[in-house]
Amino acid sequence: MSRVSKSDKIYLAGHNGMVGQAIGRRLRDGGYTNIVTFSSSELDLRRSEAVHEMLAAEKPQYVFVAAAKVGGIVANNTLRAEFLYDNLMIEANVIHGAHLAGVEDLLFLGSSCIYPRDCPQPIKEDYLLTSALEYTNEPYAIAKIAGVKMCENYNLQYGRRYISAMPTNTYGIGDNYHPEHSHVMAALIRKAHEAKISGADKIVVWGTGTPRREFMYADDLADGCVFLMEQGYPGHLVNISKGDDISIADLARLVCEVVGFAGDLHFDTSKPDGTPRKLMDNSKLAALGWRAKTELEDGIAAAYRASPFFPG
Repeated sequence: MSRVSKSDKIYLAGHNGMVGQAIGRRLRDGGYTNIVTFSSSELDLRRSEAVHEMLAAEKPQYVFVAAAKVGGIVANNTLRAEFLYDNLMIEANVIHGAHLAGVEDLLFLGSSCIYPRDCPQPIKEDYLLTSALEYTNEPYAIAKIAGVKMCENYNLQYGRRYISAMPTNTYGIGDNYHPEHSHVMAALIRKAHEAKISGADKIVVWGTGTPRREFMYADDLADGCVFLMEQGYPGHLVNISKGDDISIADLARLVCEVVGFAGDLHFDTSKPDGTPRKLMDNSKLAALGWRAKTELEDGIAAAYRASPFFPG
C-alpha cells in the first residue's frame, strides 16, 4: 500500500534532465496530479535563499532530488571544481530547505561512483568509504557522498525519512549526446550513428574496452524511485541496479549492432579506463519486491530512437 496520496504535492528537482524526465513520466503515469517543477532559469538551485523560499512557499509532501551537474569521464576529470561546487550546493540547498519546510520524506539520487575504486564486487551499500575513490570522478563522488551523509544525519538528528538511492550507470530518453561531455552509452550511440551515416570503416572507443559496467534504462530507475517513495525503505542508503554487467568492448559491439554500423572498433588505449568494474548489489531493493524490467538491447534501441539524430 502506498504511503503517498495521488494528490500529495511532489517537488521534482531536475525535471528536465534524463532521470528527472523519467521520474516525471512515471509519476504522471501513476496518477500523481500535483507535481511541482522549476526550470534552471526560474530557480537556480545553487542559491540557497531562493531554494529555501520556494520550498517554504510550496510545502511539498515529498521531494525528489534528481538535479545534478553530470557528465562522462572527460567532463568529470576536466570540470573538477564545477562538479564539486555545483553538486554540493544543489543537494545542500534542496535537502536543508526541505527540512526547514517540514518535508518528512525525500529521495536523493546519488551515483555508483560514490563507492571505492577497487571495492569487492558486486558493490554493497556497506562498502561506502572503505577505501580510495576513482580519481577521475573523485570531486563528483565526494559531492554525492556529502548528500548521502546529509540524508543519513538529518534522519538521525531530526527524525526525517530521507532516502539516498544509488543508481548504476543510467541511459535512455533525454540523454546528453555532447561529443565530449556525454556518458559512455550516449557517446557510443552517437559515434556509431555518425560512422554509419558517413560511411566510416571504424569508430574509436576510449580505453582498452576491458572495464565492466552495469547499465540501467532511465525509466526503470524512475520506477525504482517511485517504488521507494510509495513503499518506504527501512534505512537511508539503497542501490538501484539491474544486477548484471558487460565489458565496454561488448557494449560497443552491441550498440553498433543496434544502430546498424558494421565497421570495426579501434580502442584508444591512451585514454583512461576509469574504475575496472562497477557491478552493484541490488539485493536490498530486490528483497522489497522491485526489479528492473528493460533488457539492455531493448533499452539501447529505445534510446537511439529517441536521440536527436535518429533518422525519420
